[in-house]
Amino acid sequence: MSGMGDVIRRPIEQLRDQPGVVLDVRSPSEYARGHWPGSINLPLFSDAERAEVGTTFKQKGRERAIHLGLALTGPKLSSLASALEVHRNSGPARIYCWRGGMRSASIAWLAQLLDLEPVILEGGYKAYRRWALAQFDLNWPIRLLGGRTGTGKTDLLLALRDRGIGVVDLEGLANHRGSSFGGLGQPPQPSTEHYENLLAEALHNMQLQGAQAIWLEAESVQVGCCRIPPSLFRQMKLAPVLEIRRSLEERVEQLVAVYGTQGGEALAEATRRISRRLGPQRTDQALRAIAEEDWATACRATLEYYDRCYDRELERSPERRSLDISGLSAEQAADRMISSRLAELCA
Repeated sequence: MSGMGDVIRRPIEQLRDQPGVVLDVRSPSEYARGHWPGSINLPLFSDAERAEVGTTFKQKGRERAIHLGLALTGPKLSSLASALEVHRNSGPARIYCWRGGMRSASIAWLAQLLDLEPVILEGGYKAYRRWALAQFDLNWPIRLLGGRTGTGKTDLLLALRDRGIGVVDLEGLANHRGSSFGGLGQPPQPSTEHYENLLAEALHNMQLQGAQAIWLEAESVQVGCCRIPPSLFRQMKLAPVLEIRRSLEERVEQLVAVYGTQGGEALAEATRRISRRLGPQRTDQALRAIAEEDWATACRATLEYYDRCYDRELERSPERRSLDISGLSAEQAADRMISSRLAELCA
């Protein structure tokens, strides 16, 4: 093994450009709350151990906390080394903890012993978060795709993306379709903090690809439990909007296809969550239809409410155009959008 030297530290801007695995050595709960997307969690301490070390530091001082940390880490060195060895052929190990301090240095020391050429993120995850939040203050060439519930906005966005158009899928990153029913059949949502990280990476990738326009779905500020960053949302409110339209029959068919397999109990619960806004008559109509598995009638009972909400939001758009895509698949609609006079919006 080579001799030990000083571990290289790099700022986030430089570290992003380097190859290699990214290792987040914070505790599992810290990682779950938010992390550099694509990083692998290799915790030096468990959540309970981290809390114990922190308490010792506050009550008994730094030296006692260090000794406790060493006692907790010692039995894990072999397993940590094995976990590092897995990434031997992935390039230099890029390592970060909360501030780029002792936890990063400890894992980097072990990686050095294994000749893995570790690099520590200067400033740790806090530095990454500063980078992520700064992305939303940049001026982005945003275009919004709007349309009433059931028009297939997400399918059209994905079809545009397949054709090389710049797209950031706000709902896909949030694991939520944006309504009371939007979480049905979806994986758990990320925290708002991690949602911001995912959005920052997606926007940055658009920049790297040289996208002249970036299409987002017209959303409210809240996508389920995730919240769109204020500075990005302000840009969205000023962006031009393309409103797509479909016949009511197609919209109902689309919604039945998406939600009809979710089961009556889940649909009824989602309906009750918006009962005050639906009103007693439409709520009762929807719940009766759900009980009878008449998904189309249930959709129609809620669409009037969602249409009114959407129309009010659309009226605030400073610039908007419309495109009727009735009878078209998402792929056909994307082709028409690109080939029509709306092509300049896609530039």
